Amino acid sequence: MNEKIKKYTEYCLNCPTKPCSNNGCPLNNDIPTFIKLVKEEKIEEAYKILSKTTVLGSICGRICPHMKQCQGSCIRGIKGDPVQIGEIEAFVFDKALKNKWYKNIEKTTELQGKRVAVVGSGPSGLTCASFLARSGAEVTIYEKYNKLGGILEHGIPNFRLEKNILNRTIEAILDMGIKVEYNKELGKNLNLEDLEKEYDTIFLGFGANIPSKMNIEGENLEGVYGGNCLLEKGEHPSYIGKKVAVIGGGNVAMDCARTIKKLGAEKVYVIYRRAEKQMPAESKEIEEAKKEGIEFLFQNNIVKILGKNKVEKIECIKTKLIKKEGELREVPVNIDYSNYEMEIDYVVMAVGSEVEKELINKLGLKINKWGYIEVNEEHQTSKKGIYAGGDVVGDKGTVAWAARAGRDVAEIIKQNLKNYK
Repeated sequence: MNEKIKKYTEYCLNCPTKPCSNNGCPLNNDIPTFIKLVKEEKIEEAYKILSKTTVLGSICGRICPHMKQCQGSCIRGIKGDPVQIGEIEAFVFDKALKNKWYKNIEKTTELQGKRVAVVGSGPSGLTCASFLARSGAEVTIYEKYNKLGGILEHGIPNFRLEKNILNRTIEAILDMGIKVEYNKELGKNLNLEDLEKEYDTIFLGFGANIPSKMNIEGENLEGVYGGNCLLEKGEHPSYIGKKVAVIGGGNVAMDCARTIKKLGAEKVYVIYRRAEKQMPAESKEIEEAKKEGIEFLFQNNIVKILGKNKVEKIECIKTKLIKKEGELREVPVNIDYSNYEMEIDYVVMAVGSEVEKELINKLGLKINKWGYIEVNEEHQTSKKGIYAGGDVVGDKGTVAWAARAGRDVAEIIKQNLKNYK
């Protein structure tokens, strides 16, 4: 064990109340216990503890917003730095992948003979498939691309998550005996009705990756891109010597801004209508972006995109934060007469994502008032035997929360299939 990890484990207080697990970690990983085992150099035992709740440790350990989750709840962080939980978790899972300890994970025969289709191979789909396979179900993942991973493969840049880490994680998951059908897209060459005939139950975890629009003037001009689409498809224009405005304050905005800067843009501006402390992006990603020369315009809002056929300028307005009754945090309000223009070549909208409405309508499933697939408290859709989770139902949008949804659904499916004879 390297000295850095050893030092991190010795710093942990092993709190009996486990705030990092109970309050911080979406997956409720037993953090104090696994860290204690690492400290005692029982790395495989630590992996066994973690693998009870997660299959994405090498990934979550690297890309989770730790300061908003586990490390943000660490007692050590009250008067100093928190325990570096993410690095320890990644260390344990990396060891497990290298030594193939996942082959020793116990499988049961509870769901032997039961067949489950998982549509989508992002964090929720991979997690759901893995936990069902552990229970003996015959699981097949349907993926629209020729690679698994969903947003992990097609949305998170390599500088944040190396593809070899993702590939090894997926290899470990598939080792449970999971089958894969590649290049199968729901609503195109894959029909829900056919899956219903072939499988005992279905999990929909294909995410929500249609960029949200602000519905402002000029949004349809040439040179305006959706952040999700740029990251997913990787089809970028030439940014050499160009000025780019990225609108938004989440991790998608950071990933877009940093990617575009690395591709040679002269100037990259991140425009965010709230204050820096309110940004949903992980603080370390913001700091990395600053180091790379990306400029942040906090408390500024875009109101128009100007140009004849393509983007030439943007009009922005300054904002102030005020307290409003019924709101948990201060809200941004435009400051009258503070408008100004900036010369810009490309605009990237990274203000959220939505489900593909046309697809959901094709599926014949109920949609809630926010445009997501409607599910009940057991993640069941309006069709019996069909479950959904993750971004497609509007769950909290981090990898760990998506994985938690997949694990929860796997447990519900398991219980329902066991009870259904």
